[in-house]
Amino acid sequence: MTLRHEQAPTGIPSAVAANVAAQIPTLVSDALLLRAPTVEDFPLYADILCTERGQYMGGPLGRDDAWWDFVQLASGWMLHGHGGWSIVDVDSEELLGFVILGLEPGDAQIELGFLVSEQNEGLGIAFEAAQMAREFAFDTLNLSELASYIHKDNARSIALAERLGAKRTVHDDTMLAYIHTNEAVQ
Repeated sequence: MTLRHEQAPTGIPSAVAANVAAQIPTLVSDALLLRAPTVEDFPLYADILCTERGQYMGGPLGRDDAWWDFVQLASGWMLHGHGGWSIVDVDSEELLGFVILGLEPGDAQIELGFLVSEQNEGLGIAFEAAQMAREFAFDTLNLSELASYIHKDNARSIALAERLGAKRTVHDDTMLAYIHTNEAVQ
C-alpha cells in the first residue's frame, strides 16, 4: 500500500498542484524534457537514494528521509526561485532522473546537482540535463557561478563535472566542490 503522502493528489488539490507546477520553467532539448517534479516521480528518487547508489548523497537514506530530500528538491522554486527538475525522455516520456539548482545548509554557492536511474547512467543524460540547467542558471537567472558538491569517491560524478568544464576545489574532508563559472557575468 502506498503511504498517503506518496499518493498523487486528486480533485481540487490536484488542480492546485498542477497550477503551481505550471509556474516552474520547463526546459526542452531534442532528447530531454526538464519539468516540475511530481509525487509520481518520488519512487524513482527513493530507488536512487534508498539503495547503495545513495551512498554519495548522504545515504543510503530511509524512505522518510528520501521523501524530505525530494520535498526540498521541489520546494526550492518557491523559496529561492530555483530548484529541481525531473528529467524525462521526450519521445517515450520515461522518467530518467533529476537535476537541481539547489541550496542546502552549508552550501556556499547554489548547487548544480544531478542523478539518474541506474539503467540510464553512462548515456549522456546527466550531462545534457546538467548543461540545460546550467544554461538556465546563467542565461535566465544571471548567476555568476554554481558548484557541484561531489563526494571524493564518486568517480562518475567527478568525471561528469570535469566534462562540464567545472574547476575542482576542496569543500571539506569528504566533499569536493566543482565550480561552474558564467563567463558572461565575469
